[in-house]
Amino acid sequence: MIETRRLSKTYGAVAALRDVTFAAAPGRVTGFLGLNGSGKTTTLRLLLGLARPTSGEALINGRRYRELRRPLREVGAVLEQGVAHPGLTGRGHLRTQAPLAGANGARVDQVLEYVGLGDAARTRTGEYSLGMRQRLAVATALLGEPPVLILDEPANGLDPAGVAWLRGLLRSHAEAGGTVLLSSHLLGELELLVDDVVIIADGEVRLAAPLAQLTGSPRLRVRGADLRTLYDAFTGYGGYIETDGSALFVEGLTAEQAGDIALAVQVPIYELTVETVSLEAIFFELAAAR
Repeated sequence: MIETRRLSKTYGAVAALRDVTFAAAPGRVTGFLGLNGSGKTTTLRLLLGLARPTSGEALINGRRYRELRRPLREVGAVLEQGVAHPGLTGRGHLRTQAPLAGANGARVDQVLEYVGLGDAARTRTGEYSLGMRQRLAVATALLGEPPVLILDEPANGLDPAGVAWLRGLLRSHAEAGGTVLLSSHLLGELELLVDDVVIIADGEVRLAAPLAQLTGSPRLRVRGADLRTLYDAFTGYGGYIETDGSALFVEGLTAEQAGDIALAVQVPIYELTVETVSLEAIFFELAAAR
């Protein structure tokens, strides 16, 4: 469980955060979104004890990071890339971190295979690609088998296959009861993954809600040869209809139902599209709002 309670941080006269309050629950993936300079990174640093709040609390499993007895067994984090010494091999890097996480050599080899770096275990990290370094950072976060993961742009440098792999890893972690707080600029990818969304702008939380509540139910955009007949037919089957004169916007019917109804009333269909409100549209509307 991750919580912030009226979390504020000032640097001199500059307020980086103001009364930031949200939660990331076990069993769910929470997307933490904000433009550059929004306060997103500051919030993550406060959660991980890398800075102290001016007021309020940043809690992991009900305690501040510095109060955790074995922090790397409770929370794993990816905050920046390139943290491994370039002269160390991938295995060598993880072995330097293993004692801090209470992990042994077998666990090191296990996570290397898990993140797809088994064949590169003996390669110096200075020779790793950006995507490989990112996989190594994820492996480091997983060493202690923590229930809580805090990840800032973990997909940077990953190719499409790597992004899909990461999505599966994080989804599996949440389904096993873990807590995932994920920051990313890949809004389309987040929409496939997250359960909840927190949007921060100008140091303040603009929105914290389940994704399903934000995007709502899909609607159909329908164009056909006789909109009047389609309107009456869809309404007769319980559809709620709006129109702009060139198309019908239908709620309460599936695409299959709309197609069957159009066939039954013998009206040719020129377009039948399922539309939903995108996370990207919601994000830019709220993040840019003043």
